[in-house]
Amino acid sequence: MIKRNLLVMGLAVLLSACGFQLRGTGTTELAITELDLSARDAYGDTVKMLRDTLENSGVKVYNGAPYKLVLTSEQQSQRSLSYAGAGRSAEYELNNVLNYEIRGQNNLVLLDDKLQVQKVYLHDGNNITGSDQESSEVRGEMRRDLVQRMMLRLQQLTPAQLDQLQQTADARAKAEADALEAARKAEAETPQQSPMQIPSE
Repeated sequence: MIKRNLLVMGLAVLLSACGFQLRGTGTTELAITELDLSARDAYGDTVKMLRDTLENSGVKVYNGAPYKLVLTSEQQSQRSLSYAGAGRSAEYELNNVLNYEIRGQNNLVLLDDKLQVQKVYLHDGNNITGSDQESSEVRGEMRRDLVQRMMLRLQQLTPAQLDQLQQTADARAKAEADALEAARKAEAETPQQSPMQIPSE
């Protein structure tokens, strides 16, 4: 028993030494300390959970912050992995996809990406209420996973990366504006076709 405890303690020390952290422990320090958060479903569970997690991590979430995280869409789907007759168990795969954008100065898109979580659960045909409750719990776990993955994505963004992304977005916006202006000038300088004159008799 003592040997086993020592082994567990030794493994814990080794894992912590190489930077490993158990899920839900430790701090999540973000380079983005101020963030504007919005979502298509402004009162949805995902955006509320993400807002709480950001604020608990020391991020000031408010309208008009230098960077904006927009949850553009969240799709949930379910498919059957194994079919069973009435009163039997069947396996279902739940899938959750969260599309998001990070916007910078002048509301320019710096990053456009998505997160995806999949889980399998067993539906018991003999216990519909229990199975529905389990499905709801699995969905809740998936939502927590999505929020945690989003925090990890945000954690990976350094000030230098954000500056580079902003410069790229600025250059792209300028090139588009220049192209639009050039097209407008070219159109303005093109002589309009004069109306056809009918020779008088």
